[in-house]
Amino acid sequence: MPSLLHFFQTLIDTKGVFVKAMLVTIELTIVSILIGIIIGLFFALLKISKIKILEFISDAYVYLVRGTPLIVQIFILYFGISGLFLLPDFWAASLALALHNGAYISEILRGAIQAVDKGQMEAGRSLGMTKVLTLRRIILPQAFRRALPPLGNQFIIGLKDSSLAAFISMNELFNVATTLGSNNFDEMTYLLIVAVYYLLLVALLTFVVKRFELKLAVSDR
Repeated sequence: MPSLLHFFQTLIDTKGVFVKAMLVTIELTIVSILIGIIIGLFFALLKISKIKILEFISDAYVYLVRGTPLIVQIFILYFGISGLFLLPDFWAASLALALHNGAYISEILRGAIQAVDKGQMEAGRSLGMTKVLTLRRIILPQAFRRALPPLGNQFIIGLKDSSLAAFISMNELFNVATTLGSNNFDEMTYLLIVAVYYLLLVALLTFVVKRFELKLAVSDR
């Protein structure tokens, strides 16, 4: 184990390279989560459509993604698509993370939508709204409020899962830590340093999600 003095000295000396890698991790996480929300909402709507073929497509997607490791999905997307055209490592990782997150977000949103009282849809229709308009203006806002806590947990998981992008040589936090550790024959120090950066990012993301929860709770009063 490194001494505290050595740890803090290395933490200070490497802050430039780790901050740069942290920004890559943040960008990767934000892009993958935003795309994942769109994918998740799409498949959640397929699932609740009550059209058998659409429900089957949604179930198949969720089963396939949840049944295979994320690292396998990243490798298949990166090397498989690269056989057709060159896909930058950032977008290979972002899309793989988005597809992976999307499966879990789909189930979260599906449950939240179905938890909204069925009378809300009937009320919207009685006001002359179409089913789609009622869903967009009445059902989905309530569903997102209900889904925010589990979505926050999924966002944190997505942030930590971004470390797997290191295996396709992305210069995010984990890859930088392992590279520096190998070059300096001091893996433990750099692994502890990268753990600090991940803890800071998780704390920041948790704070943002909590702020949204409080804001929505106030708006409901």
